[in-house]
Amino acid sequence: MGIKITDKVSWVGKVDWELQKFHGEELSTHKGSTYNSYLIQDEKNVLIDTVWTPYRDEFIARLQETIPLDRIDYVVVNHAEPDHSGALPALMKLIPDTPVFCTANGVKSLRGMYHQDWDYRVVKTGAKLDIGSQELLFVEAPMLHWPDTMFTYAMGESILFSNDAFGQHYASESLYNDRVDQAELMHECLKYYANILTPFSRQVDRKIKEWAGLDLPLSMICPSHGIIWRDNPLQIVQQYIRWANNYQENQVTIIYDTMWNSTKKMAEVIARGISAADSDITVKMYNVGKQDKNDIITEVFKSRAVLVGSSTINRGILSGMAGILEEIKGLSFTNKKAAAFGSYGWSGESVKIITEELRAAKFEVINEGLKCLWTPDRENEARCYEFGQGIVAALEGWQKV
Repeated sequence: MGIKITDKVSWVGKVDWELQKFHGEELSTHKGSTYNSYLIQDEKNVLIDTVWTPYRDEFIARLQETIPLDRIDYVVVNHAEPDHSGALPALMKLIPDTPVFCTANGVKSLRGMYHQDWDYRVVKTGAKLDIGSQELLFVEAPMLHWPDTMFTYAMGESILFSNDAFGQHYASESLYNDRVDQAELMHECLKYYANILTPFSRQVDRKIKEWAGLDLPLSMICPSHGIIWRDNPLQIVQQYIRWANNYQENQVTIIYDTMWNSTKKMAEVIARGISAADSDITVKMYNVGKQDKNDIITEVFKSRAVLVGSSTINRGILSGMAGILEEIKGLSFTNKKAAAFGSYGWSGESVKIITEELRAAKFEVINEGLKCLWTPDRENEARCYEFGQGIVAALEGWQKV
């Protein structure tokens, strides 16, 4: 059976405690996730989104326990990515004539993935669907985070079905934000934003302002992953506004890749130099060859400055660093400074390569970087220490966003 959220709305999704990787292998999900689907039962019955393909049979069984399938009048697809629409082909075989409401880009996505010509009903921002005691309002939200994305607002319930926006990869049987660990929840929200929505921060800010202009009451936000926001649902909206506007904390993150620990030793001494110059700055350090890349990217998102180090190999940089720099470039971080460092034994190109990559990623490069030949000796350790202190000097005038 579905779980009642209100008298008319039920959660009919799936909690996936085992999920550890998402988007193929691209995103780590240490806390699992949920695939949230919602059923509105009014004079007309509306299903909003489905679940990921592996759970389609379980989903359909749960749905059948909640309502006879032939009584579903409409299906709303807020976003066509398979974690939301994966069960749709199996469901539509059972209710083939049921209208499917989505954006024009949603039709393109669904046809492209499933090659089915269902009864698509294209909606735009401001379109409404009368379902009896209330109307559903549709609001397009392109690039949050696909071109097809939209929100659905139940006007009688004052519930926003926000799809990927305001969600998090967080498995919980508790369902609501006031029934889970708050620090854990907000960390997963931040990780979700940093790794998925950062490139679309302008659209996030614009869409929130557009939504605020509608001046609609809000009792709950029901995203497609994670928990439902029922206790002060605007808190996550306010966090998104902060994250979308050049967010940073008083933190410097040092990331490095190393062959024989020489670059690691440089990182450790640089960190000591930063802390000695300003004990109020949080310094975090990560080996990209050993630690989770999405956790690292989350820390980069939080930082005022990022220091990036790699040994030189074959006149290039180590593969772990090359990979994460490519991801960072695609995420389009703003309001962050950076510098490069690294050790070498022969040719020593890594610092120059990293500096070029940082500029390409639109970081403000503080200096031309620091490189050390072989394992740092006392003289080079002193240079690393001074390098860290110089980073602090370049960060003067920080103001919390």
